[in-house]
Order: sequence, then C-alpha cells, then structure tokens
Amino acid sequence: MSPHDREPDNSEIAAEQEYLSLLYRKLDAEREVASRRLTTALEQTGGTPQARAEREASTSMYTERIAQLGSVEQGLCFGRLNLRDGEQFYVGRLGLFDEDDEYNPLLVDWRAPVARPFYLATAASPDGVVRRRHIRTLSRRVVGVDDEILDLSAADQGHDLGLAGEAALLAALERRRTGEMADIVATIQAEQDRIIRADLSGVFVVQGGPGTGKTAVALHRAAYLLYTYRRQLSTRGVLVVGPNPTFLRYIGQVLPSLGETGVLLKTMGTLLPGLRADGTEPAGATEIKGRDVMVQVLADAVRDRQVVPDDPLEVDVEGETLAIHREMAERARDKARRSQRPHNVARRIFLDRMLDALTDQSVSRTEGDVFDGLPEIPLAADERADAEVLDARDRAAIRAELAEDKKVRAALDTLWPMLTPEETLSDLLSSAERLASAAGSVLEPAERALLLREPGSPWTPSDVPLLDELAELLGEDDTEERAEQARQEREQKAYAEGVLHILEQDEEIIDEEVLRVGDILDAELLAERQDRRSDLTAAQRAAQDRGWTFGHVIIDEAQELSAMDWRSLMRRCPSRSMTVVGDVAQTGSEAGTSSWHDVLGPYVDDRWRLRELTVNYRTPAEIMAVAGRVLAEANPDLSAPTSVREAGVDPWQIEVGRAEAPGRVRELVDGELSAVDGGTVAVLAPHGQLDGLAGALDGLLSDELSGEQSRVSLLTVELAKGLEFDSVVVIGPDEVVAESPRGLNDLYVALTRATKRLGIVHTGEVLPALSGPAKDGAAPG
Repeated sequence: MSPHDREPDNSEIAAEQEYLSLLYRKLDAEREVASRRLTTALEQTGGTPQARAEREASTSMYTERIAQLGSVEQGLCFGRLNLRDGEQFYVGRLGLFDEDDEYNPLLVDWRAPVARPFYLATAASPDGVVRRRHIRTLSRRVVGVDDEILDLSAADQGHDLGLAGEAALLAALERRRTGEMADIVATIQAEQDRIIRADLSGVFVVQGGPGTGKTAVALHRAAYLLYTYRRQLSTRGVLVVGPNPTFLRYIGQVLPSLGETGVLLKTMGTLLPGLRADGTEPAGATEIKGRDVMVQVLADAVRDRQVVPDDPLEVDVEGETLAIHREMAERARDKARRSQRPHNVARRIFLDRMLDALTDQSVSRTEGDVFDGLPEIPLAADERADAEVLDARDRAAIRAELAEDKKVRAALDTLWPMLTPEETLSDLLSSAERLASAAGSVLEPAERALLLREPGSPWTPSDVPLLDELAELLGEDDTEERAEQARQEREQKAYAEGVLHILEQDEEIIDEEVLRVGDILDAELLAERQDRRSDLTAAQRAAQDRGWTFGHVIIDEAQELSAMDWRSLMRRCPSRSMTVVGDVAQTGSEAGTSSWHDVLGPYVDDRWRLRELTVNYRTPAEIMAVAGRVLAEANPDLSAPTSVREAGVDPWQIEVGRAEAPGRVRELVDGELSAVDGGTVAVLAPHGQLDGLAGALDGLLSDELSGEQSRVSLLTVELAKGLEFDSVVVIGPDEVVAESPRGLNDLYVALTRATKRLGIVHTGEVLPALSGPAKDGAAPG
C-alpha cells in the first residue's frame, strides 16, 4: 500500500454495498423493461409495412440492449471519484441514470470523458480528484475497497512507476488465470489510457514487450471507439484480427464484458467468408507466399489464362465451320486488356469482340454463297452494299445463335475462361509449368518447388491473402445480378409508393393538424426497410461480404503479418483508421517484420503514430531476468519492459534425456498444478516433441469433443502468442530455437507467458543465454 492509501472501515464497505445493490436493482429494472418490450414486439403480427419495419427495428434494438445489460453483470461498478468541489460519482462498465432525472447519472460509463481522471489522476496531478476508490466485487457483493488520497504534493509520491490504483492492480495481477482473458477496465493505467482514448483517424502503432497489456489495451480501445464514435462506426463496424483461433477464443469474452457485442473477430485464415484455411505447409512456403512479389506472380498467372491459338481453332456450327484465327483473338484480347478491368469483367469485352468477328465471318460466307449462285454482274461498292442479302436484324439473329451455341461457347471459354480465385490458385500451385510461366522471373526453381503441392490440398492461412488478391484481379461479372437487383428495387419502390398512396387516402390519416405519412417516410426509405438484410448488424453483414470495408481495424500480434497479409487488411480499411499492436522483438514468422516503417511505409508513408508500452504487468521480475538474457542475444538494441512485481519464486531448470522427457514432464506438470493451486499450466514444446508429450499428458489436456476447458495446455510457441498462464514449462529450448527462422524470438515469447512460475526442461544442448543463476532453481516435486 502506497503512502497515500487508506484502509476503509466496515461502515464504508456497507455503504458501498448499499449503493451497489441500488445499481443492480436499476440494471434489473432496465432489463425487465427491455424484455417486456421485446416480447410485445415479437407478439405483434401484421400491420402496415411501416409498422412491420418499426417492429423489426424495435426487436433488434431491445435484443441488443438485453445482451448488453446481461454482459456487464459481473463487475458492474468498480470505482468512485470524490472531487475537490464536493461532487462524487461512480464509474462502471456502462452508464445508468436516475429514472426521474436522466441528467443525474447513477453510474458513469468508464469511457465517458468525465471518468478519465479515474485512470489518469495522480498525487502530482490530481485533476480535481481528492479520493479515488477501487471497489472490488464478487458477483453482486462488495468484497473490498481500496482508497487513494490524491490531494498531496508531488514530492510525496511513493512509487516510481506511477501506478494508479496499485493495490487493486496488484490484486488483479495475482489472481489465478482461468483460460479466458479478463478485462482490465478497473485497473487501466495512465500509459494505457492514453492509447485507448487516442483519436480514431490514422494508423496508430502500439509497440510493447510481453506483459505490457497490448492486447487488453487494443480491446478496450475497440470498446472506447464504439462508444465515442458510435454513429460513425455502427454502420461500418470494427474488425479485430488475431494470430490464431486459440487466441480469439481466449479474448472472446472481453468485449462483451465491456458491453460491446458487435465487433467482428477474425484470424487471417478466416478472413474470407465461407473459406476454411487450416492446412499446414513448410515455413519456407509460408515465407514465399507472404512476399509482395506474389502480386506480380498472381497477375501473370491470370494473364496466362487469357490465351490465343497458335493455329486456327475450327468450330462446327450447324454444319458450318468457323475458324478462330490468332490475329482475331489477339485483337479481342488486346481490347479487353486495355479496358483495365478485372479478368472476369473484361471477359465480356473479349466475348463481344469475338462474337462480332465470328458473326462477320458467318455473314460473309452466307452472302458469298448467295452471290456465287447469281450471274456475274459488275457492281460498284455502294451498289454492292445496297445488294446485301442480310440486314441488321439478320446479323443480330446470327450473333445471338452463335452466343448460345455450346461449341462456340466452349471454344471461347478455352481462350478467356471465367475463373474463381480458388480454381486459379489451385491450378497455379499444382502445376510446375504454370508456376514457371508466372513466377519464373521472380522466384528461383527451388522456391517454386517449395510452393508445389498436390491438387485438392487444404488451404493454409498463407493462401488467404493470395485468394483475396486473386478475387481483386478476377473481379465478378455481376451484370445480370445487378440488372435483377435493379428490377427488384423498382418493384419494391413501386409497391411502397402504392402503400403510401393508400395510407394517405385514409380519412384517419389526412388531417391538417397531423403530419402526413409522406412527410416522415418516403417510398425509397420504406422500400429499404423491406430489405431483410437491414436486420443484421454491421459485423454480421461484414462476415458475409468479402468486399466489406470497416470503420476501424485492430490488428494484434501484427509483427507476424506478411506483406500480402497487409495488402488484404489495408484493402478492408481504405480510410486507414487502424490500431496496430505488436512487438518486433517477438516476431517468429520468417514472413513477419522487424520494422513498422517497412510494412506501413508503402501505404501511409511516414503518416503513422507510435506509442510504446514499457511496463510489464504480467511477468514477474525473476522470470524477466531470464527472458531478458534471451532478448539481449536476439536483439541487443531492444530492452525488456520493466516488471511491476516479484513472484518470490525463481525459475527452475533441469536437464533430462529426450526419451525420458515425456514421463518426467508429467511429474513436473503435476507439481506445477499443486504449486499454482487451481491456476493454469502450459507446456510449450517444439513440434517434434508434441506427440510424445500429448501421450504423457493424456487425461490432463482439454477434451475438444466435450468442449471443457482444462487447466493444462500443450502448445507450440506459435499458438501460445498473446496467451498467459499461471505456470509455464518450456520443453527443449534448443529445439524451439532450431526449428524456427527467428528461434530466439520464439524462445523469448515462450519464456514470457507465465504470470507466476517458469520451468525449463533441457532435452538437448543448454543454450548460453539460459545458463546462469536460474540454473540452480529447484523443480517442484
């Protein structure tokens, strides 16, 4: 407890309990009202189109409100501020107001400007705050309060890290991990708050070492932006991109607990609607696919599908043989390419030109046959034109027949086929000839060999940005679909106009003192309300639409993204309103980056902001001492973040033979489970040892079929990124380093996942960075 803290007495705790009960009564009352109104809306049927539209809007609104009120049940209120002017207010997960006075808040939303001193006020700069109280609750019960008196001089400050609410913060850091990330809304620190509340515009980079709260800050920033820029973001939505599905499951409850349920969470492998990309491939193939040269490779692969015949291609059309010559096809291809439209859209231009040429050929032959049967009569050119046997309608009929002829269509399809991204990429990666043609100038033969795979191989996450790029290159010829949509919209508008006309003729509506229906609702708006898609949230619509562009994009573990990944994400955020979160010291992927300027420069030049997080809230100082030696070897220019606490337990290290490791690890894990008393334990291992360890840990790991979460996890370092556990046991650090192109970075990640205890099991060579004082630590059991 700092010199400014004071211990509240039991009467103060009882008073806070009374107020908390009032807040929950208000919460329950609002939920009851919303439930009643939702039930009423659902029970209503029929009515005018306007009434149905309003009912659907009400249903959506009350459903969302009920979900929001339910999601903030735990930890509803967590703080109180007493100001110098005598005013006081409570801070919580959402705003609640007095029924009789909506300007008198019972609870202030933590994102509101008036609540900001709760996170920023210090004794040196109290910002009008006399006392800050942190209220700790369990369910609906107050279990403790911590007070900070802030009206002291700056010289009296007692902690050089300047932590706000130190007692509450340390209590939160010491709690057992449950397998799901908890929000930090009650213990946000000043350096974190400045990032959370930064402006919406532009690219904002948050660089921070392990344990600095980057992920939590990013998620709270999403909640803050949705609160502050609700109107702007409610239509476009917010996208949060994480490194893997395990990570998304881990953070999945944070935003709902903050009252936000409309954010779309994705990995790069799930970015495309309806596509499953969970295959694996060599690291070298992933790195090659991530290079920006793949843009040219894919463009050339598409151009390779736009072919012309070397020899005349003959087509039999009802007994008549038409010939497609190289020159004819080249002229059509050149015209289509000059349009600079995507392949499938430009295909219509190619087909039109080819059908015109084939029609000319057929007409010429038909007219030639007619004239050949007549006596030779000299005719001038204009006289010959007047003597043409076939007029424009005849030509149009012939052209239409050619367009519908299966053999003609098949021949033209071979020259300029309609393509899908999946078909094009699969053909490219399963054909040495196609790869050589498209990539021969930019990839070496050995690199092309790495990309080759069997037809029908499962998609991998690194394929997703390639498929996305191909979707842009190919486009979609939606001429017929757009025509059909326009027809439906005209019908809907005509129907709406008829409905409004009928309503306005109603004697009960026409009244000089009452607004007419047409004054508040026009036909286009009414027609739009008939579109069932309007019932979906922005996140739901975005999940179904590859071309959706978001109001804001948040990227976690962004240092792992390849150049092609960045192209896909930038495409989804043309406004460049992004929060980029990561740590270049933790880059494990060879396709990743060690420089934010390198990845952002091509899109925003130097117009991006950088903010660094320097305080480590997760990892105890004893563990960071070991991890820091690894970081110094991996990148001497980078410094490890400063830990705010000590665990009182030194990391332990032991050496065992590789063959006996699984059995020994089982004993060690049992000991760690006892040591963390109900907390979580992770075993982080190289790929080569996973199978043996999985067998040894049978019965302790999660059962995917039951869906139950185990206290023990067996993961590779890649899958552990962004996660945290009470205890971590790292197996075979030399293998972890050897099997990754950035092995020391991966080892640094593995060593910094623990919040309390760290153990290292050497099954091979002991790395120099790990030989030191911690070598003498004792393993449990």
